[in-house]
Amino acid sequence: MIPTLQNFLEASAHTYSHKTAVSFSGNSYTFLDIQKQSDILATYFQKQGVQRGDRIVLLLGNTIETVISFWAILKAGAIVIPVGTELKPSKIEYILDDSGATLLITTNKIALQNSTLLANSALTEILVVDKSEELIHEKFTSYQKVSIANHGQKQASRLISKDLAAIIYTSGSTGEPKGVMLSHENMIAATNSLNAYLGYQNSDKVLCALPLSFDYGLYQMIMSISTGAELVLEKEFTWPIFLLKKIIKEHITIVPAVPTMVMLLHEQNKKYQFDLQSVRAVTNTGAALTQSNIQMVKELFPKTSIFSMYGLTECKRCTYLPPAEIDTKPASVGIAIPNTELWLVDENNQKITTPNTIGQLVIRGATVMQGYWKKPEKTAEKLKEGIYPNEKVLYTGDYCTLDEDGYLYFKARMDQMINSRGIKVSPKEVEDFIGAIPQVNSVVITSVPHKDYGEALFAFVVLNEETMITKSEILKVCAESLETYKVPEYLNIIASIPKTPNGKFNILSLKEQALDFINSDANAMPV
Repeated sequence: MIPTLQNFLEASAHTYSHKTAVSFSGNSYTFLDIQKQSDILATYFQKQGVQRGDRIVLLLGNTIETVISFWAILKAGAIVIPVGTELKPSKIEYILDDSGATLLITTNKIALQNSTLLANSALTEILVVDKSEELIHEKFTSYQKVSIANHGQKQASRLISKDLAAIIYTSGSTGEPKGVMLSHENMIAATNSLNAYLGYQNSDKVLCALPLSFDYGLYQMIMSISTGAELVLEKEFTWPIFLLKKIIKEHITIVPAVPTMVMLLHEQNKKYQFDLQSVRAVTNTGAALTQSNIQMVKELFPKTSIFSMYGLTECKRCTYLPPAEIDTKPASVGIAIPNTELWLVDENNQKITTPNTIGQLVIRGATVMQGYWKKPEKTAEKLKEGIYPNEKVLYTGDYCTLDEDGYLYFKARMDQMINSRGIKVSPKEVEDFIGAIPQVNSVVITSVPHKDYGEALFAFVVLNEETMITKSEILKVCAESLETYKVPEYLNIIASIPKTPNGKFNILSLKEQALDFINSDANAMPV
């Protein structure tokens, strides 16, 4: 059998036929259900002329149709492009045009909001979930009608493992989105590596409230399918009380989370003190867990193992911290994941051998992307010559250090390092310091222009409930322990930190707030 990503579903549908694969919105779907329904949809795609390598955009959010469509697209030999439902029309239009997608699967609501855009695009067809009579266009087709029809016999896709399985568009926070090209080989290697150290089992129930358009959420679905675990799929994690009750009701064993989700759950559970001992593992990536976050996880889930991880869309996952080290090396993001190698290079591209020296992280392994879709120049910046002829390794653009034991510590994105008083400062180092102050719940450091220093540090701080500390007191603590160039020039205490749809802190929004603050006549002076 040729190794392609859909083999995971086919194997589990054979081994765990009548076991629940996905629970969603009060309904349960077995592995065999998903296998049969994705076969029907894949056959329809082929009947409509979808060819090997065609691109299909999946714009549905966290729904069972997203799960079924993902596997159907692969079975038809096409390439999945998962897209977040929160995107503005301009971003949707860009991705459709850039990818050259021939087919879109979306919801009735999104189709209504973007009907002119979609009708005028190069798409040959749009499958609409819950199609209503008010949405009438020759390109629109009812997903429901297609999913129950007989479309004949599904044809072999002729895929090989080198073919692309997915194109995942980055957020485009520093410019237009880039499509990360991932082959079946890439995604199989990533799944096998994740399974090797996370140890998902067929008895597990995995709570997924992370977007399936976000690779962290997407791989929860893939890993669950590959191991026979049950995916308990939720639309979002806006309502923490609902998730807490879901954990109890469903006897959830694995909770993938980002720090903002941890903070919301912890704050809510202080009121109810739910018994959450069914959870055996909490995983984290997307943004690093602080020591405060780690303590929150321990209080929430007393019997859990904590997997702190770090990665990029361009290679899925780089490192993980073995749970046994969470107390001895809490600031580390760990060691290389199985079947992956990493090292640091200096500004002259020389390998760094001295411990605790900042350098750019380089990743080597089967998970490294194929490049950026239709962007050879951007690809060349990231993929460079490896150890062997024609091999490519990933230059991540992340500044990190390695300690004496080979454990990695993330410092900052290269484009996020702050040049304060002529010295490069890692925002994370200052965030970790301020975040350790007992009254502080969370903190984000950004930069603003400074006429004397070039750049100045601007701190946004959220305090714990029922605690009190002033701006001046926080800065005094900083001044007593940090070098002068690491002490924030400005500090604002705010009620909450804005989030992106993926649950990360919205740095761009905070940057705008910081600039507005210093440009205001009333607030022009530093604190």
